[in-house]
Amino acid sequence: MAGKLAETKDTSDVETNLKYSAPALSKGLDILELLAEQSQGLKKTEIAQALNRSVSEIYRMLAVLQSRGYVILDTASERYSLTMRMFELSHRFPPTKRLTAVAGEIMAETAIRLNQSVHMAILNGNEILVIAQVDPPGNNITSVRLGARVPMVFTSSGACLSFQIPPEKRAAMCEKNPNFSPKAFEMFENAVQQVEKTGVCESPSAIVQGVHNVAVPIIGYGGEVAASLTVPFVKRLIKTSDPNIKECKEILLEAGQQISKKIGAGAAV
Repeated sequence: MAGKLAETKDTSDVETNLKYSAPALSKGLDILELLAEQSQGLKKTEIAQALNRSVSEIYRMLAVLQSRGYVILDTASERYSLTMRMFELSHRFPPTKRLTAVAGEIMAETAIRLNQSVHMAILNGNEILVIAQVDPPGNNITSVRLGARVPMVFTSSGACLSFQIPPEKRAAMCEKNPNFSPKAFEMFENAVQQVEKTGVCESPSAIVQGVHNVAVPIIGYGGEVAASLTVPFVKRLIKTSDPNIKECKEILLEAGQQISKKIGAGAAV
């Protein structure tokens, strides 16, 4: 009898799904799911072939997704790729809230220990997006606005967020910035090499004179870079007991490791 009821329920669910199917929505979701698996993006003909759809069908869907900010077209390669739109929306969803919630207390403690502001960022195309920011209680600080977007080539955060990306793709991402310069890229690659070798980087700000950015990557469950943790370090002229930049790197590295551990780094088999 129980088996009969289960069979009836399964059949009913299928019939309900068929009754309320939305072909256009399904096609849009298929495209998003397909692009989520592609690091280099896909041309519309490749998308159509992969989804067994006509190019005209795919083109219409891509046009809508692009207008809504979910996908972006690289006109040079004619490839479509995902934007960070879904990630931004996911800030309202528990997994992202968990990351900022887990990091919040550690960031606050770190800001107090260093007497410096601390911010967390994620990669958004060829920019960084600041998703959390904490100031210390003291005066005379330099901080980055929550929600700020900065070209990754000018930031230590960007170096931490992109050090796992193949060099050729990283260079291509940086070159898309209109203010790109060989000198800025050289500084950026030096920062990337620091992250690769030591897990932390320190470099003079390419935007604000007198600020040295110190940053570490936050590692997720599968060993991927989930975010970056950064201190725009300022040296005060009056004598204080504040940690120096070497101590800042050690303390920030410790904080990054704590956050990484709390979100499951190293747990994946």
